Amino acid sequence: MRLIKQFGIILAVTFIGELLHYIIPLPIPASIYGLVLMLIALKSRLIPLHKVKDAGSFLLEIMPMMFIPATVGLMVSWNSLRSILFPVLIITFITTIVVMAVTGCITQLIIRLEKRNSK
Repeated sequence: MRLIKQFGIILAVTFIGELLHYIIPLPIPASIYGLVLMLIALKSRLIPLHKVKDAGSFLLEIMPMMFIPATVGLMVSWNSLRSILFPVLIITFITTIVVMAVTGCITQLIIRLEKRNSK
């Protein structure tokens, strides 16, 4: 029963993200709205972590299975992708490096700000 309540909370936040996506005319995916809302709710302690922790852990454990449909889709469209494979690999490599660098810089900035605020 506890897991059902936790999934309900996660689904409610996701639904609110979907509503925001429908209302706000920005090219931002609804899932991003939901993630930002969940982050705000957790950081502000509107939703205590223990209210969603078990369901979140379960979702993280089954995440690899969620990539199976995308992988099958790539296998099905392999003939179309073969001609552009090299550019796709280069773009993927470059964007991965950029995302890692930006994430690292933002994380360091947040850590510095938290240390400065705690003093």
